[in-house]
Amino acid sequence: MSGIPEVRPEVRAAVGRDLARLCELFGRRGWLPATSGNLSILVARDPLHFGITASGRDKQALTPEDVVFVDGEGRALPGQPGLRPSAETKVHARLYARTNAGCILHVHTVFNNLASRIGFAAGGVELADLELLKGLDIWEEGARIRVPVVENHADLDRLAGAVAGAASDPRVPGVLVREHGIYAWGRTPDEAKRHLEAFEFLFEYTFYREVWSRLERLPDAAARSDAGKGKDRF
Repeated sequence: MSGIPEVRPEVRAAVGRDLARLCELFGRRGWLPATSGNLSILVARDPLHFGITASGRDKQALTPEDVVFVDGEGRALPGQPGLRPSAETKVHARLYARTNAGCILHVHTVFNNLASRIGFAAGGVELADLELLKGLDIWEEGARIRVPVVENHADLDRLAGAVAGAASDPRVPGVLVREHGIYAWGRTPDEAKRHLEAFEFLFEYTFYREVWSRLERLPDAAARSDAGKGKDRF
């Protein structure tokens, strides 16, 4: 941790306010159930250190004082008694080191879990020619991307490596973890929020599209019923 200057009080306050605001918003949407999830904001890249929501805190009631500042290894900086970073802080650290992220949002929702299940065997969720891709700053007509899905490793070092390794397409600011959640990011908290909202809409659409396509492949019960009308029952 040597070489990291003390985080100035005004920086602590600003990071804390932004994270508390995002937690309150996502909590109302049900995206941070049962103290799950973790959100972070970069303070500086060299040497790497950032603020992240403390482990075990109810995110819906999070205050700026519930943010812990950590180094590039995910270790809490000195002078923060009672605050413990999440074990998943390692994933945030690896993503900051690999991408241009200034804010990383990790949430657990029903639809991102379902989307990860749908796309896991293929290695990702295909999203093509959808209006909300513009929320990811993808504007070309007929655009197609793949959101990577990685295994939900219990070993956090392996998970961090898998998530960071999958973050290879600069157009796709997010990685799904199978039946776990998503890590989404942006250069600022507001950009990260927009990206996450776009992803969640697209995952919900993906699930319902999958259900609809399966229903369309079912035998037409109505046609069978009509074919039997008028026939002698005796």
